[in-house]
Amino acid sequence: MTDMTTDNEFCTFRLDHLTFGIEVHQVQEVIRPQALTAVPRSNPVVQGLINLRGQIVTAIDLRRRLELPERPEGQEAMNVVVRTPEGEVSFLVDEIGDVVHVDEHSFETPPDTVEGVARELITGAYKLDDRLLLILDVQRTVQLPTAA
Repeated sequence: MTDMTTDNEFCTFRLDHLTFGIEVHQVQEVIRPQALTAVPRSNPVVQGLINLRGQIVTAIDLRRRLELPERPEGQEAMNVVVRTPEGEVSFLVDEIGDVVHVDEHSFETPPDTVEGVARELITGAYKLDDRLLLILDVQRTVQLPTAA
């Protein structure tokens, strides 16, 4: 039986007009825009590789992964570096938010407004005072579909 008073902590970030969250324990660090090295013939959602203190980390453009509009010209992407069983991966996001505490009782299924591939990658949502926090499934997000 789980403790009914449990609160969950999420690192939040924005993409387009949406607010997403990743469980804090899955986030290694949040860093400013980094130089990217292109990866020829890679999946289109792979923006490139970043050198993180000597460690090579794949950078996934979450706008492309979630089939959102492209990032506006001149807007640099921030990096949310997440831990996965296969190693670290950087998610490129528009803007970093705060770490928020949410009551697990306010968890809901993904709203009907979330469509397409995003629906498969979001485990649910929390209603915050001024917005909806969409919870991203890190493991599913890093598993890129193979090109047909």
